[in-house]
Amino acid sequence: MNNPYETDELLNQYLAFHYGSAYFGVPNYPGHCAQLCIEFMGTRPRRKALDLGCAVGRSSFDLAEGFDAVIGIDLSSRFIDAANRLKCSETLPYFLHDEGELGRTVEISLNAPEFESLKNRVQFEVGDACQLGSEHTQYDLIFAGNLIDRVNNPSAFLNDLPHRVVPGGLLVISSPYTLLTEYTPRQNWIGGLTVNGEPRTVLQGMQIVLDAHFKLVAAPRDVPFVIRETARKFQHSTAEMSVWERRSA
Repeated sequence: MNNPYETDELLNQYLAFHYGSAYFGVPNYPGHCAQLCIEFMGTRPRRKALDLGCAVGRSSFDLAEGFDAVIGIDLSSRFIDAANRLKCSETLPYFLHDEGELGRTVEISLNAPEFESLKNRVQFEVGDACQLGSEHTQYDLIFAGNLIDRVNNPSAFLNDLPHRVVPGGLLVISSPYTLLTEYTPRQNWIGGLTVNGEPRTVLQGMQIVLDAHFKLVAAPRDVPFVIRETARKFQHSTAEMSVWERRSA
């Protein structure tokens, strides 16, 4: 399957989603998620965090406010290129679509002084969250934002994570659970369907897969987000965020 996130349209949309204006009173989603992750850590060590599905990098930069080092990984080379260019203090233009062929070019840069110290703590890589290298271990936090419903095999993805998180560390998963067969074949769904005559949600499916190594440590919470498509069309969605603590070995 071709990666749909390599298009100009999606790159422009995600640069606006991460670094553009907020709408309808809904906070910036990647920034809000990063802030919540830092709060969830409490007094736990905050040495190293992994941001899976980091897109164009806003959540990684914001996680760096609370961690010594953050690695952001995304399958889209164009997203990672944009994140790295922002890290290198480049100014990026993106097209904000209004209607039809109309719109305007907006520029984003992270040259403000408060970003300088954060850039040195962040590293971006192109990679598949389901095929992480052996070097990706000993994380105090893994954040997977809007990813669980975009991987080919959610069960395999989740089963790999105990090897990546330190005991006592956290796994934070946030998703609107928009299950689509073009990303996840139905036979690989862990929820959003009926099993033995009973409905099973994605959260319940995650609990089944993660239970041997993680425990749910907070009531799941709703985290809304808005993605602007045009001047008069917006995606207003609500993700569910769950927080899992790695059990002691």
